[in-house]
Amino acid sequence: MNYLWSSMIVVGIVYGALTGNISEVTNAALESSKEAVTLCITMLGVMSFWMGMMRIAENSGMIANMTNKISPFLDFLFPSVKNELIARKYIATNIIANVFGLGWAATPAGIMAMEELAKIEKVHNGGDCKVASDAMCTFLVLNISSLQIIPMNIIAYRSQYGSVNPTAVIGPGLVATICSTLAAIVFCKIMCRKGR
Repeated sequence: MNYLWSSMIVVGIVYGALTGNISEVTNAALESSKEAVTLCITMLGVMSFWMGMMRIAENSGMIANMTNKISPFLDFLFPSVKNELIARKYIATNIIANVFGLGWAATPAGIMAMEELAKIEKVHNGGDCKVASDAMCTFLVLNISSLQIIPMNIIAYRSQYGSVNPTAVIGPGLVATICSTLAAIVFCKIMCRKGR
């Protein structure tokens, strides 16, 4: 990807220079930089707000309560970690954040969940963990498919770029992510039954 993007940039600059449009290339670079900084500041505010909300939800016990409510779902998807409370907590936090479209807030919990799953795999394999466990693969695929009720990130992007109705993506996004999540669950269950 680095080579692809680098070559596209070089070709654009060379073409701009050869056609006498180098000033337009320079202006476009400056405008894009300004727009990128503005977008980063806007998204930083959104990210900080929702990460703070997740922290409040965690400290108030809401995450623990929701984890208990989705326990049957976790047992079905991750039967090998039924008794691993720390891993289940991080997995549940990640799933809950993703369902509410808070990808940034889900990332730290997702990383910690993977670390815990790797520790469990090392214990089961006597310290050797060169192959991802079924639970690790299932968690990764579930994370990629990511069921979202409210896609906060997309709504924020659409709002930033002046969409008349930034929330218009909620319905189509919900249908798409339900389909992708169901496909991910079916795929993971089939692969887990086949074995590694």
